Amino acid sequence: MMRNAVPILTVVCTLLVIWYAAAVWLNAPWAYNKAERAGIELNFTDLVSDTWSQDKPKLPAPHQVGAEIWKTTGDMVLNGRGFSKRSLIYHSWVTFSATALGFVLGTGLGIALAIGIVYNRTMDMSVMPWVIASQTIPILAIAPMIIVVLNAVGISGLLPKAMISMYLSFFPVVVGMVKGLRSPAPMQLDQMRTWSATPAQTFWRLRLPSSMPYLFASLKIGMAASLVGAIVGELPTGAVAGLGARLLAGSYYGQTIQIWSALIMAATLAAILVGLIGVLQRIILKRMGMA
Repeated sequence: MMRNAVPILTVVCTLLVIWYAAAVWLNAPWAYNKAERAGIELNFTDLVSDTWSQDKPKLPAPHQVGAEIWKTTGDMVLNGRGFSKRSLIYHSWVTFSATALGFVLGTGLGIALAIGIVYNRTMDMSVMPWVIASQTIPILAIAPMIIVVLNAVGISGLLPKAMISMYLSFFPVVVGMVKGLRSPAPMQLDQMRTWSATPAQTFWRLRLPSSMPYLFASLKIGMAASLVGAIVGELPTGAVAGLGARLLAGSYYGQTIQIWSALIMAATLAAILVGLIGVLQRIILKRMGMA
C-alpha cells in the first residue's frame, strides 16, 4: 500500500506547490494595484499573504477552495442543512440524477448498437462510421439544440440533460463492446460450431463473457463522459440547481472560488462513480474466474 501511496502523494504535493506558486503569480497584479492606490509598498511576505486571501482572485489558493467546499458541504451537514440549495451536496445530487439516467440510457444504446454491428454486416458498414462521426461534433454546439427541440415538444427537466449525457456516454460503450464481442479467437468460434451452437448460445456463452473486461473499461470512460454531459446540459437551460448551474452562477458574478469548488466537487463525484464501477468490475470478473 505504501509503495502505491508514495507516488500519488508526491504528485499531489507537487501539484499543490505549483498551484500555490501560480496563485501568487496570477493574483500579484491586483495586489500591486491595490498597494499602489493605497500608497504602500509590498514586500514578498505581504504579497504572498494578499494573493492567497483575495475575495475574487484569478486563481484561488487551495486552502480557499478547501474552505469553500467545507462551508458548502461538511459545515452544512453538521448544521442539518446538507440538502440546502446552497449546499454542494444538493447540487451534486441534481447533477448525479441526470448523469445516472444518461449513463443507463447510453449503456443500453451502446450495447444494442454493438450487438447489431457485430452480427449484421450492413450495420457494421453503415452505422459504425456514423457512430464515430457523431463524436466529432462539439457537445457545446449540440446541447442547446437538444434542449430547445425537446422543450418545443414539451419535454423539460431531467430528460434533456440525460439525453446529452447519453450522447457522450454511448460512444465508448459501442467501441468497447464491438471490440469485446469480436475478441474470441477463431478456434473458440470454430469449437462452438462443432458443438452445433446457435448464434444465441455463442453470444451468451462465449462472446458476452469474453467482452466483460472491455465493457467495464468502456463503462468507466462512459461514466466520466456522462457526468460531463450532465454539467454541459445544465448550462444552456438556465438551471438553478446542479454543478453546471453552480459554475454558471460563479462565472456571472466573478466568484472564482465558487467555480473552483464546484470543479473539485465534480471531479470528486466522477472519481467516486468510476471507483464504484471498478469495484463492481473486480467482483464480477472474480466470480467469472477472470484475473
